[in-house]
Amino acid sequence: MDNQKFIQELISAGSLSKEDGEAVLNDASTFGKSIEDVLESRNLSDEKSIAQAKSKVLAVPAKAVNSSEISEELLKIIPEETAKTYQVIPLSMDEQTLIVGMVNPEDEKAQQVLRFIAKQQRVSLGAYIITPTDLKQVLHRYSPFESVYQNALRSLNINEEDKKSTTPTIGLEEAAESAAEDAPVIKIVASLLKEAINQKASDIHIEPQRKRLRVRLRVDGELKEQASMPAELHQPIISRVKIMARLKIDETRIPQDGRFRTSIFGREIDFRVATFPTPAGEKVELRVLDPETGLKSLDDLGLVGKNKEIVLKAIEKPFGMVLFTGPTGSGKSTSIYAVMQKMNKVGSNIVSLEDPVEYTIDGLNQSQVRPEINYTFASGLRQILRQDPDVIMVGEIRDGETAGLAVHAALTGHIMLSTLHTNDAVGVIPRLVDMGIESFLLPSALNIMVAQRLISKICQNCKKEELSSTEMSKEIQTQLAPLPEAIKSKYKAPYKIFKASGCKECHNGFTGRVALFEVLQMTKELESIVSEGMSEPKIEAEAKRQGMITLRQDGIMKALDGLVSMEEVFRETA
Repeated sequence: MDNQKFIQELISAGSLSKEDGEAVLNDASTFGKSIEDVLESRNLSDEKSIAQAKSKVLAVPAKAVNSSEISEELLKIIPEETAKTYQVIPLSMDEQTLIVGMVNPEDEKAQQVLRFIAKQQRVSLGAYIITPTDLKQVLHRYSPFESVYQNALRSLNINEEDKKSTTPTIGLEEAAESAAEDAPVIKIVASLLKEAINQKASDIHIEPQRKRLRVRLRVDGELKEQASMPAELHQPIISRVKIMARLKIDETRIPQDGRFRTSIFGREIDFRVATFPTPAGEKVELRVLDPETGLKSLDDLGLVGKNKEIVLKAIEKPFGMVLFTGPTGSGKSTSIYAVMQKMNKVGSNIVSLEDPVEYTIDGLNQSQVRPEINYTFASGLRQILRQDPDVIMVGEIRDGETAGLAVHAALTGHIMLSTLHTNDAVGVIPRLVDMGIESFLLPSALNIMVAQRLISKICQNCKKEELSSTEMSKEIQTQLAPLPEAIKSKYKAPYKIFKASGCKECHNGFTGRVALFEVLQMTKELESIVSEGMSEPKIEAEAKRQGMITLRQDGIMKALDGLVSMEEVFRETA
């Protein structure tokens, strides 16, 4: 494929800027990567735009795929390993033609394999370009979790009726040997990991109960039970996971932490493992670190409009702090990763200090703190300043020493990205002062303060609109009233809200999550407030003068746009 033409098509379609296009071509040439790999690592263009551009360059039509329309019989025409290896799937077949979907239609080996299959079936061959996501959705059809789990149970001669039996005593050496050698247990664990990726779960919980082993997945922030297994499987499954994470199998008295990487559905996935002793046995929690779901662009996160403009201007400045704040699990780290990907250019030296490094991004210099050897955020930050950085990211400002060093870095010509625990953007400055930062330093050091919350997205496939109640309409009107006319003119009474009942595309009416944001800027007026005698009411008054969109206002606008539930917005921003 002609890379120049491919990039030009993306630029012409408005999916890529000219500057980014030149940087992508340069990276592809320098690192010997494909254009698509560079675009993915930089998170610069969406799959559909890439497929459309590729379609024009290669003169092969693109097609969206509905995996549920592909029958089990049709799947058998192209074996699972062939589909994974060559990134091809069957779409339809009649007496004359086999139609396939290909991620890379220019792949000669894939073409040869498909011609051989078509010859076997005595039909001609036709092809469409498909996206990697469509490919993965179809690949999931090859190995559903339940069937693998049931087959493994039969291999182990364990009956579903035995789930109520008491936990047997299993020797540790026996458990370790079983995990290493027993194929059914290995298959159960492998299928569980695949199912977690399939459902885009963020966490896997393997929990021993008194008479069974419970497996739960956290999907879109909610835990749901995935499987209830016989108690006999507890030790073998836990041991298998510990072997994969290189943990001590014979140590069950204290918590252990580990990590492993494996290939699932053709891509590398990291799993962070933490064990925890309970009276019923060891519990294991696996954090799923899937770059495809964990690394997002600012738009994907829900940072749009005025808030996005403020953030982009702030990271274009030559120095200053950009702080993300919110409770645990509000998506702060994800937002910082999105910002770093946006800033990830050949001319910038970006150095990060994380605990732990969750996603490895090409072009970034990432380091993990190790407090047990006195490599902390504070000590690491001193070393980073000797690495000639342009952009510094510190995972979290936890203490006064780290806060002081971060402010110093921002004042000496560096963009400083970090997170802080406060409830809103207004609370950032008082929090830093409480940590021992002199207030007169903050006006020069701080660029913006971003508070956020994560809430569930409504399924766009089954959502239905309805009129808001009288009480809800009053609150919507009250919240929208202070906003600039250009923004609130989009939303007129009677207000329409959206609800979803659930369908095959979602989880009880929701699919994925989106963040609510509020962004407070350091202005001359705010500088005066901080310098002359700071108080939270004064900062709140300045936020209103700036026209800052609050978390609740951002949520209401997203709800009126049909992205989220109005009830959840009110609940999460109370």
